[in-house]
Amino acid sequence: MKKFYFALIFLTLLLTACTEETGTDNIETQDIQGIVTSTIETADKYDVSEFEEFELQEVIDGDTIRIKYNGSSEKVRFLLVDTPETNHETLGEQPYGPEAKEFAKQLLAGHDTVYLEFDVSYRDKYKRLLAYVYTKDGISVQEQLLKNGLARVAYIYNPNTKHVDWFKSIQKTAQKSAIGIWSVEDYVTNRGYDKDIYYAAIKEVNQSNIDEDKSNTNNNKGSCEIKGNINSKGNKIYHMQGQRDYENTVAEEMFCTKEEAEAAGFIPAKR
Repeated sequence: MKKFYFALIFLTLLLTACTEETGTDNIETQDIQGIVTSTIETADKYDVSEFEEFELQEVIDGDTIRIKYNGSSEKVRFLLVDTPETNHETLGEQPYGPEAKEFAKQLLAGHDTVYLEFDVSYRDKYKRLLAYVYTKDGISVQEQLLKNGLARVAYIYNPNTKHVDWFKSIQKTAQKSAIGIWSVEDYVTNRGYDKDIYYAAIKEVNQSNIDEDKSNTNNNKGSCEIKGNINSKGNKIYHMQGQRDYENTVAEEMFCTKEEAEAAGFIPAKR
């Protein structure tokens, strides 16, 4: 539960995502712009001079882009990372999927090209290109997705394991900070993401907040000590502690201040 409360702070720092369920703290688009700006300013920059440069055509989701490759339009799947889905045919939209996509879009905004670092094998079983993706400034897109809790290390298949230790170390830091996908325990699984667990946690926190509000309201009412009484003539009179009839007065209403009592039509007791 502590992890989730920390996540509420993080959620105020990213973008608004449209989800089928309600009750989550959505992320503001203007805030993710701030995150990306900070990322560009502070991220480690790597030498991309030995990598291959390609025309960027589209950001498809958090872990997939489309480029111009040897004259053809092709998808590039980011190696060793997995972000939640945005529009999967069976899984639908998963929490933090839209955030991951928006983060990648804004990180690559204004870039006509990207630099790709290939590993041993160039393609997966779906014939998509597999690569480590960098901006022209040398920022690793995979690194920043992991760092901001928007991706998990996944799909570790030999021989494409060049950066797995690096990525795992970044993920470990995000997990310890309980940000993004790590903000709800067990949302991230070995198979992907479990949105039922995520929304159950949201519901639990919302209910806890409601119960806390009710408790605070009741406590506040308990501390209000001005008694409002309606006598046999129908007169509304309020009694304060220290007045003669205070202890014997049966309160129809309790007030915290004289102003509150008078606003409700009660007048002060004479003694």
